[in-house]
Amino acid sequence: MFQAAHKLLPPIDYVSLIRSLYADRLSMLLGAYGSALAAGVAALESRSAYLASIAVLFIIVGAVRHLDMRAFADAELGDQDVETAIYWEGRATIGAAAIATVYGVWCLLSFWVVDDAFAELTAASVSVSVLVGVAQRNFAIDRLMTIQVLLIAVPMSLGLLLTGDIFYALLTLLLLPFFVSLRKIAGNSRDVLLRAVHGRTTASALAVQLDTALDTLAHGLLMLDQNRLIEVANDSALEAFGIDEPADWLGCPLYELFDHALETGALTSAAARRMLVLIETGASGKVLIGNRAGQYFEASISSRDAKVVLLFEDISDRIAAEERISHMARFDALTGLPNRAHFAELVEGALEARLDEIEPGIAALLILDIDDFKHINDTLGHLAGDQLLEEVGLRLPAVLPRDAIVGRLGGDEFIVFFISHGNEDVIEADARRVVAALQVPYRLPSRELTINVSLGSVSSTDRGDDFDQLMIKADLALNAAKSGGKNRIVQFHARMDTEYQLRQQLKIDLKAAIADGEIQLAYQPIVDPRENRVVGCEALARWKHATLGAISPAVFIPIAEDTGMITDLTRFVLAKATQDCRTWPDDMRVAVNISARDFRSCNVSELVTDALDKAGLSPERLEIEVTETTVIQQRDAAASALLELSKRGVGIALDDFGTGYSSLSYLSALPFTKLKIDRSFLDDIESDDKALKLLANVVKLGKDLDLVATIEGVETERQLELVTKHTEVDLIQGFLYGAPLSYDAISRLLERQHSRQTVVPLRLVSTNT
Repeated sequence: MFQAAHKLLPPIDYVSLIRSLYADRLSMLLGAYGSALAAGVAALESRSAYLASIAVLFIIVGAVRHLDMRAFADAELGDQDVETAIYWEGRATIGAAAIATVYGVWCLLSFWVVDDAFAELTAASVSVSVLVGVAQRNFAIDRLMTIQVLLIAVPMSLGLLLTGDIFYALLTLLLLPFFVSLRKIAGNSRDVLLRAVHGRTTASALAVQLDTALDTLAHGLLMLDQNRLIEVANDSALEAFGIDEPADWLGCPLYELFDHALETGALTSAAARRMLVLIETGASGKVLIGNRAGQYFEASISSRDAKVVLLFEDISDRIAAEERISHMARFDALTGLPNRAHFAELVEGALEARLDEIEPGIAALLILDIDDFKHINDTLGHLAGDQLLEEVGLRLPAVLPRDAIVGRLGGDEFIVFFISHGNEDVIEADARRVVAALQVPYRLPSRELTINVSLGSVSSTDRGDDFDQLMIKADLALNAAKSGGKNRIVQFHARMDTEYQLRQQLKIDLKAAIADGEIQLAYQPIVDPRENRVVGCEALARWKHATLGAISPAVFIPIAEDTGMITDLTRFVLAKATQDCRTWPDDMRVAVNISARDFRSCNVSELVTDALDKAGLSPERLEIEVTETTVIQQRDAAASALLELSKRGVGIALDDFGTGYSSLSYLSALPFTKLKIDRSFLDDIESDDKALKLLANVVKLGKDLDLVATIEGVETERQLELVTKHTEVDLIQGFLYGAPLSYDAISRLLERQHSRQTVVPLRLVSTNT
């Protein structure tokens, strides 16, 4: 298939050819390390261990080839020593095959395994560039060049086919002619060289043949003699300088070509200076050239024996692709506004420039959130939601100061920064104008829509404030606006920062308290009102802070949920409650609340089962309480876990019934054994017959579904009288029978009740026990 070059060329020419394979060690090493860097960047972007391995392989193979080239430099190779030259040709072929294999495997993994657009683009572009370089550098050694082309092209084509995408497969068909043309171009060049050397044709004939080969090259080539006169040039080379007739410039000094390019705008002065430095110092390197027409060329400069060769590659398409990727990385695809990261960069730059101003003005940061945006998506569809976000992104810049920076944080949150040279009232007026503009009805294709907006803002005259500080404060103000009923504008004030710092400290302390077992449990009795007898208790977490004293569950439970510590807290409460219940009379049950986040972050069934097994408590003595919101937010996970627990005999209570969605379908679809009616149903029963009838009907609903009906929050004798007289309620829970008690207190109460088997005066139990 291949004809050995040493059989076709005179010994001296063949030896010179082999020497050329080992020339320019630095370029080879930089090429390998540059490819390693590209593969490493792709690995970081796609988080692929495979691509990281490819980067390591490039470094290893490049280092080995570098050592091989150094060994060649130290070897003694005479002009007629064909046998030694054949040996070094073999070593060069092995090294070239090794590096080509790495490129091929890189392409195969990027398309077939990693499946990441950036990784694919990086592998393909670098490998194709290498293929072009292979055809240009190694065209004289047919076997070496063909092996490298095959080892790169075949895996690349295979990777495109294995993606299973028809368009990738079509791309393979388009690439095949390219691969074939590379070998053909190299073959043309090789034939020209071999015929010229072998036949000792005239210089004019050789020049014609070389011109033909140069014209078929994808890259431009420019060769200078020792006097920096243009000796060889092809059409592609001078396209970079905006010249149509390269022949007119043969024999002209290079500086005249640069002067012409500078005048026409085809070359910048910086690029010209960089190229001249490389040429005059005899160094090798690459220079990016951009012209007024929007074209980009990469000039590769190398020198040898006082002559200089410049290769020009048109990389306009690659630059355009990189710019698109850069834009996608910095701007939101939906609204076209800066994304969070780029917005932060812009604001930090504005704050930095503000330091140099004598009158720095007031830095204002606004964060706004569309109220109930999820409801819009759920009812009108995500397409309508996207159209709304696009319109918001258009309206915001129109109503803000001209130099305002507007960005999208993500979801339905937008952010604005500007420097105001007015006062606080001006900034407040700007915020009101923003909200008013966003509340103007939106004409979407499906309907007209009006929205409300919550807005948090912070303003600062302090030059030292950075973006992160402003962001935290504005976010605190936004949270206050949303928690205060939404559709509000809230300006940050110092108390918010104090509350934030306290909350941050409580997060740290709560984590330590859970880990160290400093959380205590209190047990509120659940009573059969007709027998006036305790039948069970609800376990409630209590935290007494070392310096702040008792922390309300209304404070630390949301902190635990927000930080993901709720599952650790639930695990602790389950373990302690089951252990405590194990010491009570056998007819006593204990109830434990399970959070929606528990269903999201862990296997609740395993969590409960583990606590029961460690405590040795019968499943029938444990009751799990979940809210309607929990069931709806984590429907599938909750249904699976509750059904599994129900099969084991664990009781399932629907807690706070009437405060959530109150969807009757959940009562029949899930294995509830108890319905706990929220205390809000008791509010007007002493004065409103309708309220009493409503409560009675809710209790009857539970009874009709074979659920144990429990009413929470009974606090007065009158409420108890009405509840027991007019409803079929089974159990009562409330302060009328006592506040939550410590383990010791509830244990004594249950012991007295069990030993006497008589009515226990529960309503006389001290709430301070």
